[in-house]
Amino acid sequence: MAEDAKDKASTGSAPLPETVPVAQLDRSAAADEAAALAQVLEQADRAYHGEDAPFISDAEYDVKKRRLVEIETRFPELARQDSPTTRIGATPDGRFAKVAHRVPMLSLENAFDDEDVTGFMQRVRSFLSLAPGNPVEVTAEPKIDGLSLSLRYEEGELVLASTRGDGAVGENVTANARTIRDIPHRLLGDDIPTVIEIRGECYMSHEDFEKLNQSDPGRVFANPRNAAAGSLRQLDPEVTASRPLRFFAYAWGQLSEPLAETQMLAVERMKGFGFQTNPLMRLCSSTDEMIATWANIEQMRSTLGYDIDGVVYKVNRIDYQSRLGMRSTTPRWAIAHKFPAERVWTRLEAIDIQVGRTGALSPVARLHPVTVGGVVVSNATLHNEDYIAGRSADGSVIRDGKDIRIGDWVQVYRAGDVIPKVADVDLAKRASDAEPYHFPELCPECGSPAIREEGDSARRCTGGLICPAQAVEKLKHFVSRAAFDIEGLGAKLVEELFRDGWIAEPADIFTLQERYGPGRPQQLKNREGWGEKSAASLFRAIDEKREIALARLLFALGIRHLGEVAASDLARHYGDWDALTQALDRLRPAAEAQRLAEVAAEQERETAAARGRRARVSDVRAAVLAEARIPVAASAAWTDLISANGIGPVLAMSLSEAFANERERAAIDRLTAYLKILPPEARATDSAVTGKTLVFTGTLEKMTRAEAKARAEALGAHVAGSVSAKTDLVIAGPGAGSKAKKAADLGIKVIDEDEWLLIANG
Repeated sequence: MAEDAKDKASTGSAPLPETVPVAQLDRSAAADEAAALAQVLEQADRAYHGEDAPFISDAEYDVKKRRLVEIETRFPELARQDSPTTRIGATPDGRFAKVAHRVPMLSLENAFDDEDVTGFMQRVRSFLSLAPGNPVEVTAEPKIDGLSLSLRYEEGELVLASTRGDGAVGENVTANARTIRDIPHRLLGDDIPTVIEIRGECYMSHEDFEKLNQSDPGRVFANPRNAAAGSLRQLDPEVTASRPLRFFAYAWGQLSEPLAETQMLAVERMKGFGFQTNPLMRLCSSTDEMIATWANIEQMRSTLGYDIDGVVYKVNRIDYQSRLGMRSTTPRWAIAHKFPAERVWTRLEAIDIQVGRTGALSPVARLHPVTVGGVVVSNATLHNEDYIAGRSADGSVIRDGKDIRIGDWVQVYRAGDVIPKVADVDLAKRASDAEPYHFPELCPECGSPAIREEGDSARRCTGGLICPAQAVEKLKHFVSRAAFDIEGLGAKLVEELFRDGWIAEPADIFTLQERYGPGRPQQLKNREGWGEKSAASLFRAIDEKREIALARLLFALGIRHLGEVAASDLARHYGDWDALTQALDRLRPAAEAQRLAEVAAEQERETAAARGRRARVSDVRAAVLAEARIPVAASAAWTDLISANGIGPVLAMSLSEAFANERERAAIDRLTAYLKILPPEARATDSAVTGKTLVFTGTLEKMTRAEAKARAEALGAHVAGSVSAKTDLVIAGPGAGSKAKKAADLGIKVIDEDEWLLIANG
């Protein structure tokens, strides 16, 4: 299973998504990326916690999870109830007896820079309502990269050892834990609680790791963490006993009586019981001391003899910890300050162009394979043509203006985004005959013109459905979770059926049984990996989706800029499919005029750049529109469309272009012929939030984001992803950041989750 996961998530061969800041994602792109991230994180959790064979580094896992949190925060409706962001560890291995933790073994919130650490301390002080002069002491200790272990002692005797598992249920590894020399079978001293659960990290030193790999050439571990986890989770305790495992104690679970009044004293008491505790643990009285301790430990990292990946800060006073309490998966009184990701240099061997669902041409760096943070990397994103040229989308200089050329030595890193990125170029190693990279103006998949619209960072293929790259990506989007969500018809099967010519457009999905069902020359049940029952199940699942809500259908069409929220807004504005299509049909003259205006604007930009003068884009566009003499009905339809809640000129233009395109409209008409399109559900008209725009931010602890959004919309409210002057109310949970601050700056009312529940429950 680990190898399968590795193949699926390989950085050397997997297609790279369009990578842009989360703030610039539309909901459609965000939904695609959230689904892809969730899949990789789920695979990584199984490989790391369940199989002790991780295929990505901790740093990469952190940035993937952090990006998914960002996406779910900006688009709450995309947050699944089973999202990897809400889980701890992985389901316990069925080979071991299960152990229910009396006190959950939670994970830690991560900090990646000084600002995150400062924010953590501000949240602690705010939660405790402490005056400015009231100090908060914090312990700082290395974050060991090993396997979490809980040890239960009764009357001083070790009676149970269990792994973290999913945080609530772990695996019974008592016999194996008894073989580890750092774990006492009986606690030392007289003043021992009747019941105490000591928690810490099982690990392997670098020296012992090297000896282990040398002793058994047939079984070579990738790193000490894998070796430690694999050694502890052995069915035969004698195998564990032969492995040089170590243990650091640093926390506790169930207690029959308190250990101490502070974290520092509690850890010292654990040492008195006979446990190894980390000698680098320090007490800090300020944020500056915390960050200085982190920097000092980072400098010592390579000399410690064991792996660490950061520093853990914990509020020292136990009574403060109790008051701060827990979130669903993390304590409020602790945070892990991670070390920055590794950066390495390698050769850029080629630049390939990939075409996405919306036609965007995305440049991908093909690299000489290099290990970054424990993972072999051979691909990296180059974002867009501006990034390659050494400038940002607004024309400002990046990388000191250094462009990127094939053959260059480039610096690669894996932090802060979903895929590896190129950070810098070594001009000293650039070949004298290296030529600037010329971004293609024709689509490499179908040869159609690739045009860059004003304000767009990407150049896009104009081929639409005739472009095979766009066609298959649109089909994958069509069957995605937030769209038609046809059980059994996932992205992989869509690719296979498209490749074999069984489906070319969405309508083909609803004729699969007619063309490849029982009695046909080619039958789905005869494909490799299929049978009569599985084929019948897929046909049944397809039939169940012949009834579809208008908003889901609109989102599934994959029209650029049309995300889930905008699709709901559009459905509510027009009420049914016929009213919507009639309105968009009236837009056709306006759409054609807008298209011609954009073509003229592109030509004006190119001419101005060639002649070294300032482009008169707005004047040229206005002149073309004036000459077009757009009919009154088209103008009225345009005005009505952009007056809809959440629909602006950019999305309106995208909609009108899609429905004015004869090939695309014909494909839509073929699809809808097989569907019963359901109108939007009626919404409340007399609630406290009817007609108001709401924004949810921070962590909701009593309902999921999806539930909150659905409830708000049922009450007649509009849920937005960002705060603006049009926002009426912000619901802020723990961890609310820039959105809550912006709301305060704009004078917008901010309430907490409890106040929201009073509104939601009427």
